[in-house]
Amino acid sequence: MMDLNNSHAKPVRVLFVCLGNICRSPSAEGVFRKLVHEANLAAAFEIDSAGTASYHIGEPADYRAETAAAERGIDISAHRARQVHRKDFDTYDWIIAMDKSNLENLRRMCPQEQQHKLKLIMSFASRHTLDEVPDPYYGDERDFKYMLDLLQDACKGLLDWLVSMHNLQAEAHR
Repeated sequence: MMDLNNSHAKPVRVLFVCLGNICRSPSAEGVFRKLVHEANLAAAFEIDSAGTASYHIGEPADYRAETAAAERGIDISAHRARQVHRKDFDTYDWIIAMDKSNLENLRRMCPQEQQHKLKLIMSFASRHTLDEVPDPYYGDERDFKYMLDLLQDACKGLLDWLVSMHNLQAEAHR
């Protein structure tokens, strides 16, 4: 069991990945971060996001993603896009792709001995049956809200799975 009162306990490191790192993956990072905070598990996790492509390196999240997230009390305003690096496969315990195309890109980049870290986000969903989070980039406000619906469902399932997998317990209230 991870002792969260022990400052030397190693956090579970989770990286969310989409194509450009301006819509889906920063939104997933924000949703997951909020769920972790609400569960009093902030000390147990390190959370980040990245893209498989270099299109948007250094850019903030898409304003529509930021707006839709803010409407749900999720702040992704400090986000700056980055690309997945080779070292991410060593650094992160779990690398969570938003769709099959990005999962395949990650599989090509990832060393064989670390392939077990790669997961598809919607495999953790309980209320939705889609196997991918559609990219809302060319859509409208409704597409960004739907993306968040999917991510909130899947991130809840992911958190439950990680808590069980890593035998985590919430921090004691002080």
